[in-house]
Amino acid sequence: MDKHRSRWTYSITKLIFWTTLFAGTILFICFHSPPSDSPSIHPKMKWGSPQWEKRVKSSARSRSGHFTILVTGVAGFVGSHVSAALKRRGDGVVGLDNFNSYYDPSLKRARQKLLERNGIFVIEGDINDSHLLKKLFDIVAFTHVMHLAAQAGVRYAMKNPGSYIHSNIAGLVSVFEACKSANPQPAIVWASSSSVYGLNSKAPFSEKDRTDQPASLYAATKKAGEEIAHTYNHIYGLSITGLRFFTVYGPWGRPDMAYFFFTKNILKGKSINVFEGSNNKSVARDFTYIDDIVKGCLGALDTAEKSTGSGGKKKGNAQLRVFNLGNTSPVPVTKLVSLLEKLLKVKAKKNVLPLPRNGDVMFTHANISYAQKEFGYKPSTDLQMGIQKFLNWYLDYYSISEKKKSFW
Repeated sequence: MDKHRSRWTYSITKLIFWTTLFAGTILFICFHSPPSDSPSIHPKMKWGSPQWEKRVKSSARSRSGHFTILVTGVAGFVGSHVSAALKRRGDGVVGLDNFNSYYDPSLKRARQKLLERNGIFVIEGDINDSHLLKKLFDIVAFTHVMHLAAQAGVRYAMKNPGSYIHSNIAGLVSVFEACKSANPQPAIVWASSSSVYGLNSKAPFSEKDRTDQPASLYAATKKAGEEIAHTYNHIYGLSITGLRFFTVYGPWGRPDMAYFFFTKNILKGKSINVFEGSNNKSVARDFTYIDDIVKGCLGALDTAEKSTGSGGKKKGNAQLRVFNLGNTSPVPVTKLVSLLEKLLKVKAKKNVLPLPRNGDVMFTHANISYAQKEFGYKPSTDLQMGIQKFLNWYLDYYSISEKKKSFW
């Protein structure tokens, strides 16, 4: 009797657990996905209107022999630079961004103005909005998708884990679904991350190294993205190239990055936290200047082969690649701080602290030989030159210098 009661109690407990989990999942989807009957609206015109469609088609128009590209995360740091470079060389570019508030959206709006001034239509919408994506592919036969939209940041994942699942996993699947159903299917280049190397201690990091020890949820979602890419390549014949970015910095950068908020705090006379590991070893990063990253993105795009599927059906094996895009020169964060002090001519107030268990790793170091071989990737900007360019922009953008200059 007691034995049967124990089994019955266990079954009920198990049923309650799975029911609660299922209900929680449904609630997450309902509250985190855009409603299907209310597509995204551009601030100045109705989504799907004749005027809207005209803007999309005009933005997508390319010079003869050039690509037609959908860029997601277009108002982001890397997205805005890559889009401007594509447009300058004659490619047709349509941009998509949801302008989330992970960091100050006004910086994204400023990037948007620069892009639209250069003929790139920026649509405000979410990559999880399947109706919007389908509409875009119905209007334009995109040759390529540059998928750069993502929830970035290692530490923020501890505060808002759901946003990483929504953007980096569900959003990636949403983009792949739109691409595999398109006819013709576009080739895809997307942003993975150097964070996938996680607790790997072998240096420099090679694309052949193991990536099954993520140190953060952010890294885990990017690793999951690489596995999802493999699946869509295998089943649907999508041509997919992943790019593992290594600590990108430069003008119009992200305010959550160390070089950015170090600059802000040093100029305001506030203290900065500098982390170190055991034996007083400084954290080091393979800082990569934005112009070098742009060259890598364009190189990957130019060497991407066509997808082999049609209308969601695979017709042959398709290209699947992943590349490191780094600078191959890890720099201790203490050296970065010294460089900022030198160039700003201001002494930093430093708090030296042990590296917390928040997903950060001690160092990153890229082996870029594969990208060099495939499309001649060769970074050319050292840290001092890159930081000087960033500071010139920063002082100008935040009105600390007397004269405003245009970046592009």
